[in-house]
Amino acid sequence: MKIPHTFTIVFNIVIICAVATWLVPGGEFERKSVEIDGISRNIVVGDSFQYTDNVPQTWQVFLSFFKGFSRTAHIIAFIFMLGGAFWILNATNAINVGIANFLKSTERLQQNRIFKKIGVNNLVITLIMLIFSLFGAIFGMSEETIAFIIIFVPLAISMGYDSVTGVLICYVAAHVGFAGAMFNPFTIGIAQGLSGLPLFSGLEYRALCWVVLTAITIAFTLWYARRVKKNPKKSFMYEFDNFWREKVAETHEVKEIQKSSWATWAVYGAISCGLIYCAFAFTNSTISVGNNSFNVMFFPIIAAVFIPFGFYSAYKSVHNYILSLLLLTVIVLIVGVLGYHWYVGEIAGLFFAMGVASGLAYHHTFDKIIRLFLEGCKDIMNAALVVAIGGGIIIILEDGKIIDTILYGVSQTMASAGEVGSVGAMYFIQTVINVLIPSSSAKAVLTIPMMAEFSDIIGISRQMTVLAFQLGDGFTNMITPTSGVLIGCLGMARIPYSKWLKFFLPFLCILVIIGFLLLLPPLVVHFNGF
Repeated sequence: MKIPHTFTIVFNIVIICAVATWLVPGGEFERKSVEIDGISRNIVVGDSFQYTDNVPQTWQVFLSFFKGFSRTAHIIAFIFMLGGAFWILNATNAINVGIANFLKSTERLQQNRIFKKIGVNNLVITLIMLIFSLFGAIFGMSEETIAFIIIFVPLAISMGYDSVTGVLICYVAAHVGFAGAMFNPFTIGIAQGLSGLPLFSGLEYRALCWVVLTAITIAFTLWYARRVKKNPKKSFMYEFDNFWREKVAETHEVKEIQKSSWATWAVYGAISCGLIYCAFAFTNSTISVGNNSFNVMFFPIIAAVFIPFGFYSAYKSVHNYILSLLLLTVIVLIVGVLGYHWYVGEIAGLFFAMGVASGLAYHHTFDKIIRLFLEGCKDIMNAALVVAIGGGIIIILEDGKIIDTILYGVSQTMASAGEVGSVGAMYFIQTVINVLIPSSSAKAVLTIPMMAEFSDIIGISRQMTVLAFQLGDGFTNMITPTSGVLIGCLGMARIPYSKWLKFFLPFLCILVIIGFLLLLPPLVVHFNGF
């Protein structure tokens, strides 16, 4: 049986939603504007639902592609710019050289008796996943993971695993951390603001949730990775990973390390001057972690470290210098997100600059760099177009006036369910709605005001409402075709959506069950903030 293209799957979902607009009655909630953390948001007014005429969607199915393109333009542009930038970077063979050197280092560590018993690869996977899970838990890393797929998928292949393992160790780790977050401003921050709760209260129990979810995800990843390494044909992507295996073969063929040219030193000088300027212009950076803020002299520190380190890297080889540029980009990305509230636009610009700088350092002409960038955009185009059509799903439901009706209808089932049943119903509603609306902030303003009022009526802490929202928001993001981040990551990794769904769905069910079980202890034990 032929597996349909991802575009076909998503377009069929759009058609199903269009059919639903003929069958489900229309309805709307009243909305009011409130300010949360200095941002104005329109929220649902409780007990304001009224039935209206629905607006059946017909030819709008085809228009939804255009509207979805417009709504998700920032993600699509992000994917194109990352694809182009990393295509330039890949053309320098720097990542291949870096992976080869990393594998040599792990082979040397493997000779140590302690590391041999633990397993160096197991340690590497665990540390990477802990870092990305923390990023998801602290500052809500999501879109940023697309940029790391192109690094960790080749690394996973080189270590004897598959492309799925590469996606698990960065994308899935970050999103599990996102679900069990302690300080995520996009879920906890907005939801607690809408509920009238102290910002980031209930930290202790959320930290426990993060530990449980992260530990289970790491254990699953290690089990799957060992299974694939023992028998590569058990991989869901064995045949599809030929592209990456060929890339790994090229890695082993890279034997001659090129010395730096005058172009490399020119790029080094320009970037060093830029860092010196930033060190004086942005001496103190205000870093926000959760509800705490503190000043750190990040740019002076970065300049003081990178200038000598970059000089040494450029002295060793052009490949080492380009890898130092990649490391610098990741560090500046973290500082930008935590200290300057960067989003996909700034991050895309940062990686684009890295791609251009890498090409120039490798002594490519501007014309060569542009051609490589366009080749990268062409390579990632399928993923970008799927993001556009996925954005059309919610547009069909909104234009058909049935999204509020669906929300209202499901919420009424909680009326006589009891505490456990009500919390479970909240969690179920958030999980299902997340398939249609992967944006956590949009979902928060749509559901939290009504859920918070309902929790008051049945005598459940509003903190429980926020926790149900948080956990319900986190898991189904990793399978919904409406998520531009998921489709972008799968596109970068060259994993068909249908293959990913078949692989990840069983583990997703485990995560959903564990998420429900984590909602139960605060109902019987008093935790701080609950």
